[in-house]
Amino acid sequence: MKLEIGDVFIRGGSPGHAMIVVDKAVNENGQVVYMLTQSYMPAQDIHIVRNPARSDFGPWFPLEDAKPVFTPEWIFAYNQLRTW
Repeated sequence: MKLEIGDVFIRGGSPGHAMIVVDKAVNENGQVVYMLTQSYMPAQDIHIVRNPARSDFGPWFPLEDAKPVFTPEWIFAYNQLRTW
């Protein structure tokens, strides 16, 4: 799976939600982690999302193709990831 800074997880619906990939790191073994941000309506500020499933990772999420992305309030699948 490819994931780049600027990609967006999008959940349609009412309410829908979006989270933006704002940083990415790769270690010497090729393992990828990424950082997400979000905002609410109106979009007056943006904040980094913590990883509730892996508190030892802080705000970083490991790139794991088959697993859902658990955030504090939303769950995303990688098929909801959009790129530009």
